[in-house]
Amino acid sequence: MDRRVAQGRSPLASDAPPSSSFVVSFAVGCALVAIALVVYTLSHPTRFYNHFEWQALAFLEGHAAIRFPVEATPTSPGNAFFQDVLPVPTGADGIPRGLVPFPPLPAVVLMPFVWLWGLATNGQLIFAILGALDVGIAWWMLGRLPIRTWVRVATTVFLGFGTVLWYAAQIGTTWYQAHVLAVGLALAAIGVALGGDRDAARSEDDLDDEWAAAYPSGALEPSADTVTARGELSLAAIVPDPRQFLAGLLFGLACTSRLTVAFAAPFFVLVGSGGSWQRRGWSAGLGAAIPIGLLLVYNLVTTGHVLHPGYQYLYELEAGFYLPLDYHLDWQIEDVRYLPQNFGIMFLNGPVWMPTEVPSALGLGGPLCVDPGAVRGLFNPACPLVLPKDTGMSILLTSPAYLLVLPAIRWGFGRSRLVTGAALAVLIVALVNLMHFSQGWVQFGYRFSLDFAPWAILLVAIGLERIAAPTRRARRAGAWALVALAIVLVALSVFVNLWGVVWGDVLGW
Repeated sequence: MDRRVAQGRSPLASDAPPSSSFVVSFAVGCALVAIALVVYTLSHPTRFYNHFEWQALAFLEGHAAIRFPVEATPTSPGNAFFQDVLPVPTGADGIPRGLVPFPPLPAVVLMPFVWLWGLATNGQLIFAILGALDVGIAWWMLGRLPIRTWVRVATTVFLGFGTVLWYAAQIGTTWYQAHVLAVGLALAAIGVALGGDRDAARSEDDLDDEWAAAYPSGALEPSADTVTARGELSLAAIVPDPRQFLAGLLFGLACTSRLTVAFAAPFFVLVGSGGSWQRRGWSAGLGAAIPIGLLLVYNLVTTGHVLHPGYQYLYELEAGFYLPLDYHLDWQIEDVRYLPQNFGIMFLNGPVWMPTEVPSALGLGGPLCVDPGAVRGLFNPACPLVLPKDTGMSILLTSPAYLLVLPAIRWGFGRSRLVTGAALAVLIVALVNLMHFSQGWVQFGYRFSLDFAPWAILLVAIGLERIAAPTRRARRAGAWALVALAIVLVALSVFVNLWGVVWGDVLGW
C-alpha cells in the first residue's frame, strides 16, 4: 500500500486534508441541516399544487386514480385547476377520477401523513424538511471523498443554497416534491457506493504506480482472496455485492420519483464495491430493477401501458396554451429536434432587465414602475431592476459555481473512475432532459438540473479540491487567487438563488 494512502493523505493532492473526528463531522452536518431547515421553512410560500396529496388519498381509498375534478370550496382549493391529470371513465362508485402521470413515490411517502390529516396535510412543509435532510445526506456523502473539510463545507453549502434545490425545497409543490425526494435518494446511493470504493476518486496512473511499487516483478502476492479455485472465482463474480445492491436499490427508488435519473446508471458500473465493473453493474442493476420493475407493473396495471399515457395527454394539452416555446405535436415527447431550443433555456436564458411589466409566459403580468418617481431596486416589487424569467434561466447564471466541474474533468476524465462516471451521468441525464418537449415552466432557474445535481456536486467538490491543492503543495503565485475566485463563485450562487426565491414568492410562482 502506498504510504501516502496509509497515512490518510489525499489522492487528489500531495498533502492530506485535515481530518475531522466523527463527532465534529456529525455536529457540522447537523448544523447544516438545521440552517437549511430554518431557511427552507421560513422562505416557503403557500401554493395549492398538491397532486401527490390527492394521490396518497386515492391509494388509501384503494384507487390509483384521484378524485377529479373537485371544485373549490371555502375551506379547500379543490383540484379542478390541475392541468395535467388524465380524466378516466367514472367508476362504479360514481366518483369522477383522473390519473396523475408522475411516478408515485412522493405520494407513497405522504400516505402516513394523509392518513392522519387527510388533505389538510402540509406537503410543502414535509418536503421542506426532506430538502433539509438532503443537505445532510450531501454532507455525509461528500465525507466519502478525499477532500479537505472546508471543501466539503463549501460544496454542501453550494448544493443547499447555491442551486435550485433551495427553490424546490422551499416551494415544495408537486414537481418539486419529486425533485427533492430523488435528490436525497440519489445522494444516498452515491454515498453507499463510494463507501465501498475509496479508490474511485483516484487517478489510475497513481494506482498503477502503487501497484508497480508493491509488486516490482509484476506478480501478485498470494492471499486468501486470490488463491481460490477457478470455479469459486466464477461464483463470486455472479453473486451480487450487498453494498452495491443497496446502492442500486436506493438509485432505483430515486428513479421512481424522477424517471430521467435512471440515465445516470453508468456511474454505478464504474463506481462502487464488488471488484470488477461487471459485478458492480450487475449488483447495482439488480437492486435498481426492483423499484423500477414495480413502477412499470404499476403503470401496466393502472393504465394498460408500460409507459404512462398521461405524458402524451400532457404534451398535447401544454402545446395548446404554452405559447412561448415552440412545440410540435408531430414530434416525439423525447426528440432531438428540441435540443436547440432547450439548450438555450439551460445555458443562454437570462433575466429580464428594466422590466416595464411583470414577465409571464401565460400573459398574467401587470404594469411596473407606474409611479414616475419610482426608483428601481433589486428587490423592489413595484419597480424592480431585474426579474427572473419564468421559462427558466441559464444554469451558469443561477449557479455559477458549477464552473468548478471544469478542473475536475480536466484532471480526471478518463483517468479517475469517479470523475468519468459522474461526468457521464451528468452528460447523459442532461441530454435526455434537453430532448424532452418541456423544460419545466413558471420556475426559477432550471429545475431539471436537479436530476443530475447529485453527480455534478461530486465534480464540483473534486474541482475545488484540485484548485486548493497547489496552495498546500507549492503555494505558487495565483493559487490563492483561484481559491478566492472559487469561493466567490459559491457565494455568488447563494446570492442569486436568494434573489430567485424572493422573486418567486413575490411573483406567485
